[in-house]
Amino acid sequence: MAYLENGYQVTRHVCPRNCYDTCGMLAYVRNGKLEKITGDPNHGYTKGKLCSKGYNYIRRVYDPERLQFPMRQIGRGSGRWEQITWDKAIEIIAQKMIELKERYHSTLPLCLNKYSGNFGILHYAVEGMFNSFGPTTQLKGSPCWSAGLDAQFYDMGGNINSDPEEIENAKLILLWGGNPAWTAIHSLPYIYRAQEKGAKVIVIDPLYSQTAKKADWFVQIKPGGDGALALALAKVVFELGKFDGEFIRLNTIGWEEFTAYLEEVELPFLSERCGQSIEFIKELGEMIGSVKPMFIWAGFGLQRHVNGGQNLRAIDALAAMTGNIGMAGGGVHYAHQLTWNFNDHFTKDPGGNRYLNINRFADEVSRIKDVPVKLLWLACRNLLTQDVCRSSLFKELDKLELIVTVDQFLTPTAQYSDIVLPTTTQFEEMDIVPSYWHHWVALNEQAIPPYFEAKSDLEIARLLCKKLNDLRPGTSTFSSDKSPEDFLDHECTETLYAMLGIEHWSELASGARRANVGQIAWEDKKFATASGKFEFFSKNAEEHQNPALPEYIEGIQPDVRYPYWLITAHNQQGLNSQFQNIASKIHNYEAIILIHPQTAQKKGIQGGKLVRVYNDLGSITLKACMSADTPLDILVCYQGWLPGYEVQLNDLNAGLPTDMGELRTGSKGVAFYDVFVNFELA
Repeated sequence: MAYLENGYQVTRHVCPRNCYDTCGMLAYVRNGKLEKITGDPNHGYTKGKLCSKGYNYIRRVYDPERLQFPMRQIGRGSGRWEQITWDKAIEIIAQKMIELKERYHSTLPLCLNKYSGNFGILHYAVEGMFNSFGPTTQLKGSPCWSAGLDAQFYDMGGNINSDPEEIENAKLILLWGGNPAWTAIHSLPYIYRAQEKGAKVIVIDPLYSQTAKKADWFVQIKPGGDGALALALAKVVFELGKFDGEFIRLNTIGWEEFTAYLEEVELPFLSERCGQSIEFIKELGEMIGSVKPMFIWAGFGLQRHVNGGQNLRAIDALAAMTGNIGMAGGGVHYAHQLTWNFNDHFTKDPGGNRYLNINRFADEVSRIKDVPVKLLWLACRNLLTQDVCRSSLFKELDKLELIVTVDQFLTPTAQYSDIVLPTTTQFEEMDIVPSYWHHWVALNEQAIPPYFEAKSDLEIARLLCKKLNDLRPGTSTFSSDKSPEDFLDHECTETLYAMLGIEHWSELASGARRANVGQIAWEDKKFATASGKFEFFSKNAEEHQNPALPEYIEGIQPDVRYPYWLITAHNQQGLNSQFQNIASKIHNYEAIILIHPQTAQKKGIQGGKLVRVYNDLGSITLKACMSADTPLDILVCYQGWLPGYEVQLNDLNAGLPTDMGELRTGSKGVAFYDVFVNFELA
């Protein structure tokens, strides 16, 4: 609820980026201008603090390069733009939609490509708009977390996290494949307090990250070797007899099959696959078998391999055999969907939608045999920096008759569009935003008028659907006269209200609410699997053509031609393809590649020199930067869009699929970290 403070109008907001923390924010407005942003001290998890990206939002809102008006490009990719009115833009789009529908006697030529660049319930109005036309072409799957979701679904029957504040109650914390010091800073105080109480923090990562530098132990694992390490530790725990027999007897199935596998698999084999000595594995296994509770934070990175789902299943098994699931301060925490209890009217399939794999978009569009895709609507994602197989992507985009991109900036994707529509930031619109990490749900209020002629996804949907119905009555069933408040009334459920302890969503104006979804995941030990137990042996996994057991599945490795892994890690000042365009103006970012000094020395390359990084798919040129934090056989680039540089990391990525993902998201994920290259002086 907006209030006055020292001459400012103060409103509540939520950062809607695809991030663990989903921070509560306060906006301070004077004379219609956003002048200050702080964290919301009444948010129970983020507690008044923001990351550097959050504190930089004013620059994003008022950046002079932000899109102000609808634009039409004269010749796709030509760079010749003309400003047009909203009426003109909507007219062009509506006429093309109607013409395509009449030409093909179908709405399948209309394709929506949208993902997670702007979270919030009302942003699903884009899906609602497309579903209102009848059967259209849409995408399924996720480039982000698919394999891990499936893995935990096979093991426990659902995707549930404890409240992350439970970290503080742990005596042993494994931060496995994540870097919260850069990507989830609001968890750090809980980790620090656990350390103050005597907990040991172990970071398992191929890179000596900023989080690793704060840990008690650092395990520099081989990429993709996470499952091998987890199974090696499980073998040690089993042989030492330090497993929790009572938990296993009462709450699991498949223990005999799993232990038979552990007896069969050789420790030297697993040791080699994960890159750790047998002596160290035994030492760590002894600790894991002796110290409870153990909190494991499984990051998304460890499942971005061709064996990624199996990696997480092995980690789950390690936690289960030691009795660390369902206890305070324990568990394996990946992501949850507990607080997304909305009506989903926007995303309801009208019947007959054609779904394509989001991670193989170009390939799947090219394989369509019947009604082709001719119009593409892009929202909440930057396709040309985040998608793989870009050469194929351009080929398919060139076959389309109209590309519409909705964004705040002229991204590489927008630059290859025919119509670009400017959209609002969270300070210019209303929404409700849940989290996939903590258990808080918050209202995002509107603080300022839209920037120039920017409009929200919801408002754009209303305008277009109204125009379509004016031109051809009955074309769309989308409600073009409802307000954002009306749509929130429609989307919020009694289940959600009960969970939050409120009677109406408007009560969130007084502050975020913690959902009553259980402080501790699986505390009652009633797992959502078919057996009602934790499943070491999963028939569900087997039925979906995956191993029934969390056994080690060989990944892929570098070869003689391309002996280096290319890891595309998250930038501290960026999130996927967002924020770098703002931060680069402050920090003078360059397109760099991190190389271990010894690796560079073998090639005669010094820091600051340009290097050509290449494989069979192509090459990119970057400035070499020496870093001993990087292993000898790994090159590191930070992902994202950096204006002024033509470097596109995914030009080198073949888009290999992960082993899982179809069950929970509809398509397998992408093995983003199974990319192999060589390099030379440019």
